[in-house]
Amino acid sequence: MTRWHSDPPTPATTHDLQLARLAAVGLALSLLESAIPSPLPGIKPGLANIVTLIALHQLGWRAAAWVSLLRIVGAGVLLGSLFTPGFWLSLAGGTGSLLMLGLASRLPARYFSLLSHSMLAGMAHLAGQLLLARLWLIPHDGVWQLLPPLMLSSLLASMATGVLTLTLLEQHPPCQAKPLP
Repeated sequence: MTRWHSDPPTPATTHDLQLARLAAVGLALSLLESAIPSPLPGIKPGLANIVTLIALHQLGWRAAAWVSLLRIVGAGVLLGSLFTPGFWLSLAGGTGSLLMLGLASRLPARYFSLLSHSMLAGMAHLAGQLLLARLWLIPHDGVWQLLPPLMLSSLLASMATGVLTLTLLEQHPPCQAKPLP
């Protein structure tokens, strides 16, 4: 008879714990945000994006990607929307936002702050969602008529998110984990 054994679990690092905390806070903000009534479908304040920006600033792009993806999937599970069109729209927006944050984080910090990163990510989030909506959910060019009000909403929300993130980072010292490459 063969005995099966497993190695003891690897202890969580400080970095792992910070990722888990940020993802949990982002998930809580997503759940809170889902309870806020929206004037138009798709218009939300984007509060959970604060956590992604903090992860980007303190831990690097890979950590921000993990936090964002864990939040999106976790919200899908807890809200019962996993694999629904709303989930895919959220994932498309999150992916667009993460790709933009990856590019924006390479821009000169002298000219591009976390506020501009937030605004660029907000526009990329909207682009990802509208592109998916046009290609899959509403295969009609009329979807582009939603662009002006959604862009204005996204711009205002991402500005607010960026300002809130900067305020939080000023009030709390950065974490001690090293950014991932």
